[in-house]
Amino acid sequence: MKIKTLVKSYEEVMTIKQPKHHKPKKTNIFWQTLTKVISKVALRSTTFTHSETGMEKLGKNEPALILMNHSGFTDFEIAYSMLYPRKFNTVAAYETFMGLEWLMRAIGCFSTRKYIADLQLIRDIKYCIEENKSSVLMYPEAVYTLDGTCVTIPSTLAKFIKMLGVPFCMLKTTGVYLHNPAYSYLKSRNVSIHAELRYVLSPEEIKEMSVEEIQEVVDREFSYDDFRWQKENNIVIDEPFRADGLHSILYKCPHCKNEGKMKSKGIHLSCGACGKTWELTELGYLKSTEGETYFDHVPDWYKWERECVQSEILDGKYGFEVPCDIMMMVDTKALYKVGSGKLSHTMEDGFHLTGCDGKIDYHQSSKSMYTCEATPYWYQIDDVIGLGDDKVLYFAFPKERKEVVGKVKLAVEEIYKILKEKNRAKRVEAKAQAN
Repeated sequence: MKIKTLVKSYEEVMTIKQPKHHKPKKTNIFWQTLTKVISKVALRSTTFTHSETGMEKLGKNEPALILMNHSGFTDFEIAYSMLYPRKFNTVAAYETFMGLEWLMRAIGCFSTRKYIADLQLIRDIKYCIEENKSSVLMYPEAVYTLDGTCVTIPSTLAKFIKMLGVPFCMLKTTGVYLHNPAYSYLKSRNVSIHAELRYVLSPEEIKEMSVEEIQEVVDREFSYDDFRWQKENNIVIDEPFRADGLHSILYKCPHCKNEGKMKSKGIHLSCGACGKTWELTELGYLKSTEGETYFDHVPDWYKWERECVQSEILDGKYGFEVPCDIMMMVDTKALYKVGSGKLSHTMEDGFHLTGCDGKIDYHQSSKSMYTCEATPYWYQIDDVIGLGDDKVLYFAFPKERKEVVGKVKLAVEEIYKILKEKNRAKRVEAKAQAN
């Protein structure tokens, strides 16, 4: 999927009027039926199957919170195919409305800006349930999984489920990531997709449970590993391009420890610094063509990279500054190319984006972000790092050191955990001193 872009000066972009907020639209049977038909046609090539468990507990017109794991664009088609004819509204990223706002609203979508505190989102969800009398579909991971395992989800989700007090259902897929992995989503693999819609918790159960108990349920529901599922179920992926793009997430060589030298093409992943080469096998595990494999499981390699980033942060060695092209989003008409600049990131200063001859000087603190937008080949433009607030979204496309896109997401998440633990320790210490 491509996105509309326009070249404008920073001054021109800043004069664009902020769009008005619109309440989520109640869906109607025409748009529901049309979307279902289109979705079913799109899913034919995936030999899509689905099942339901316990959904008889949910009343025909009873609103529910439906959470879904986020593995690829096919998720949208699966949801609109399976949930028909139930009335529901969908929480969607602000940028997905680009050039399609009228259509997105017509089919029941309403927007949010990812990874920032958005009180309007809470109000909109309550409006859907209380006024529209419709269910709400959410992707709490917010972005597609990069390694086929659960993306970091907000720790406030369990509190939110308890606050809403409506049934909690789970729409969980298998095969979507393997069909179109985020590191190479333009080429589809011949993988069957299955989805299960399950009734998880009733309002009565939610009321009786603690937030911690609800969080345990959420963690269990969002526990998945597509590469492991592929191997355990002998799912053969024999496409000759199956490793293309894998270097965008496996950016560090476990043999020589160099970063940004990894390459991937066809069925192979290799390091340009030491020459070490791996094959991504037909069953989805890695195998060294010579010598030690180190990691045969893609998520294990990705986890090791996370541990390396964490060590750098704790040792005070983490940080980067890269030149970048800058695009901005202030409305849903287009993404605006405003020029170039520099993006830096450290634990102490968070993100610092400068550009357009000093006109852009944007800071975003580390304590405000539990994760971030860091996506390979975003909307077929380039590898991107996204940040911003409720007024402006900035998208920085590094011109050099592209590996920082794979690394920064891990760094943001680990920095947030470290700062959160430090704050917790301070509170405990303060409480002990007070006593």
